[in-house]
Amino acid sequence: MITKYKPKTHHQPGKNPTAARGKFFPSYQRPAEAAKIPNQIPEKIIESADGKLKIIVLGGLEEVGRNMTLIEYEREIIIIDMGLQFPEEDMPGIDYIIPNISYLKDKAEWIKGVIITHGHYDHIGGIQHIMGEIGNPPIFMGKLTAALVKKKCAEYKSCPVLNDKLIDENVVLRLGRSFRVGFLRVNHSIPDCFAIIVDTPVGRVIHTGDFKVDYSPVNDKPADLQRIAQIGSEGVLLLMSDSTDSTHPGYQVSESAIGTEMDKIFEKIEGRIIIGTFASQLARVQKLFDLAEKHGRRIYLQGRSMNDNVEIAHQIGYMKFNPRILVQDNELSRLPDNKVMIIGTGAQGESNAFLARVVSHEHKTIQLKEGDTVIFSSSVIPGNERTIQSLMDMITRQGADVINYEMMDVHAGGHAKQEDLKLMMRLLKPEYIMPIEGNHYMLKAEGVLAEKVGIPKEKIFIADNGQVAEFSKNAAGITVGRLTKEKVMTDYVMVDGLGVGDVSNIVLRDRRVMAEDGMIVIIATIDSEQGKTIGNPDIISRGFVYMKDSRELIEATRMKVKKLVESHDSRTSADVDHIKNRIRDEVGQFLFSKTKRRPMVLPVVIKV
Repeated sequence: MITKYKPKTHHQPGKNPTAARGKFFPSYQRPAEAAKIPNQIPEKIIESADGKLKIIVLGGLEEVGRNMTLIEYEREIIIIDMGLQFPEEDMPGIDYIIPNISYLKDKAEWIKGVIITHGHYDHIGGIQHIMGEIGNPPIFMGKLTAALVKKKCAEYKSCPVLNDKLIDENVVLRLGRSFRVGFLRVNHSIPDCFAIIVDTPVGRVIHTGDFKVDYSPVNDKPADLQRIAQIGSEGVLLLMSDSTDSTHPGYQVSESAIGTEMDKIFEKIEGRIIIGTFASQLARVQKLFDLAEKHGRRIYLQGRSMNDNVEIAHQIGYMKFNPRILVQDNELSRLPDNKVMIIGTGAQGESNAFLARVVSHEHKTIQLKEGDTVIFSSSVIPGNERTIQSLMDMITRQGADVINYEMMDVHAGGHAKQEDLKLMMRLLKPEYIMPIEGNHYMLKAEGVLAEKVGIPKEKIFIADNGQVAEFSKNAAGITVGRLTKEKVMTDYVMVDGLGVGDVSNIVLRDRRVMAEDGMIVIIATIDSEQGKTIGNPDIISRGFVYMKDSRELIEATRMKVKKLVESHDSRTSADVDHIKNRIRDEVGQFLFSKTKRRPMVLPVVIKV
């Protein structure tokens, strides 16, 4: 349940609570009263003489996704984000990957709070799996993020009832003895995004989360650059900065500019408009709703995540539209084509998403036809290029037209490009910088930008997942940082169906072998006394060879197995494990010599 907590007044009966508030501050101030609070809580942060601040990123330094950062000082920890990563191509059957929390297993009492920057799955997708494992500490989120997390946690029985508290840019938190936390509202492709300001005994750390500089965002406030500059003038020890778009020059396009371009396109289209985008791109979806109303079209929403996100955002006031604009299944066929806009998922070619089901004729209400225009309103995630190209080919073969972001501006990214990143660095003026949220080449690219704005190379930390960055004060009282060689465990924890972490690298290797070269099952029945085979071994092939067309190979394999079984000393009882190992090794080598393929060999030996 999402709750807003009343701050403690810390006053005695008969005393003025307002006067008392000047002396004492609670550890949490709810957003409604936060504007009355000064920027800094006037309670002293406890500093240790030899205390060391550790920054450990458990995910997000070698991939786009799985974001999770630990900030630790003297046996106290705060966590920023708990995201998921979507599986790579060589991970058959895996649903997604979450951060490895082995480092936190015996430190639950150290964790003073979890802070979520925004509501995208690469930042919230691990919450339902992790919170129960670390003692369910307080979790702080924006209003929309909290609603999305609540919806997701309701689907998992293992997720505890979260101790969740709402934040906005005016809230100040005191977490433990060591951390004072504030928030900066930033722009992204979803509302309620925050950069995190963490004051520690050795200096100020800022974690940007995902951000871009957008002077005219949709249904959101622009970032307060004046406040960002003020924070920079107060001194920033370390900036942990979003690097996802650090390889792209220039400035990020405003979401409003995309709406203007879409408006021009819609004026020329006479048939149905079908738009594929991310369900999490709520700013984009809001703009599409506005344009549908302007052009007299009604909207047919497709995809479970799309419907859920729009419903949640509308309920809490983050999307504004008349519910009558939405079309139900039984109304669609009665509307003329020039009065219909269909918005769904699948712009990345996902096999079970809306667009893929339409082109494969598996959708129950929509089939493509002449006059339809399909707009891909998202950039291509690296690795999806071939899948998306194939999807666009199938769409055009069925008579529809295709428009994508390379043909005209129908997509604005959610991440700062090079000039935006340099602007943020110049405003905040950090002493150290640590690029985050990207592959290694993205981190390096932002490191180059940091050098260009004057940050010394030795103060730019290009780290790996789990690598510990350490900051402490020297004898002169000056904070010094270093990127150590110490690393904590950050191996993949893979989620497969209801299993979390039970799929190992060995299981994945076996799946890859079966996917590439198939499998062959060999069933041999042997006489337990004489050790001879009873009849010929049975062979089953799946994904290796078609048995009816490979009779000579199958028969040769049978004879090979028979010889292997009967080659042991007849005076001793047959050792089943020994026979299995010989069949697996020698038959595997035999099949490779004949086919140059290595199927998985599964021997089954039955003693009678």
